[in-house]
Amino acid sequence: MPRTKGGTVTRARRKKIMKLAKGYRGSKHLQFKAASTQVFVSRKYAFRDRKKRKSEFRKLWIARINAAARQNGLSYSKLMHGLKGIRQLRKLEKTAMQKLLCIEDATCQIFIQRTLMLEALRKELQLILLFKVQLLILLRLL
Repeated sequence: MPRTKGGTVTRARRKKIMKLAKGYRGSKHLQFKAASTQVFVSRKYAFRDRKKRKSEFRKLWIARINAAARQNGLSYSKLMHGLKGIRQLRKLEKTAMQKLLCIEDATCQIFIQRTLMLEALRKELQLILLFKVQLLILLRLL
């Protein structure tokens, strides 16, 4: 049986790599070996940076939410802690939240007021629980 040379398949593979390497500088768009190496590295960077872009946007949203919260006298962590108490807002995404807080000032005020109210209620509950514990300790001592 005669030997078949896979010229068409090899040529197609190389053309595909060279097509992806268009616009690269120097020999990276001319020579196959350099081009294939660069295409591999470029794809690796593209994958990594797609993931990184998400974290960068998350940082941006957090910074915007923090700025809106601080304009109303609250820190980001206290705002988020307070919003966890409000059931409907627990699953509200940071993208939607930053749009609400940055664009609409009235909505921001409502968020802040609810958060402060919940924080005050939590403090009162803590004081009541502390008082009950102290009473129980005193009763046991008597």
